[in-house]
Amino acid sequence: MITNVSLVSVWVHDLDEALAFYTDVLGFQPGDDVSLGDDFRWLTVTHPSQPELHLHLTTPGRPLSDDLVDAIRRAQAAGGMPGVGLNVDDCRATAAELKAKGVELLQEPTDRPYGVEALIRDCSGNWIVLVEPTEFSPEEMTRADVE
Repeated sequence: MITNVSLVSVWVHDLDEALAFYTDVLGFQPGDDVSLGDDFRWLTVTHPSQPELHLHLTTPGRPLSDDLVDAIRRAQAAGGMPGVGLNVDDCRATAAELKAKGVELLQEPTDRPYGVEALIRDCSGNWIVLVEPTEFSPEEMTRADVE
């Protein structure tokens, strides 16, 4: 039986730059950092409040096909790769803090039926959604979509 999600991969341009961004800027902690041969490095970060979930920071390469590697790199260059969603205590304060650290803010904090949401971009072009969640009902979502 599946018990939980333990690993999510995030495509990055440069492993050391991504490690610094996720730890120094976003507050994650280093996880595994193992070189497997000359061409592969297994690198993860975890969040202090959720250490069982590892973000696997990885660059596109083998065993992926050359076509898929090229497609991922094109998507990264366009700056539209989906990343992860992060819950925050205060979305407006967190967005302002990250912006002051030089993080690109794609969407200012905005009230949504499910909470306050902002959108940032990491150092590799991945979108990261920041959400200060509030309780909501499916009916509120449906009304919000119509309005």
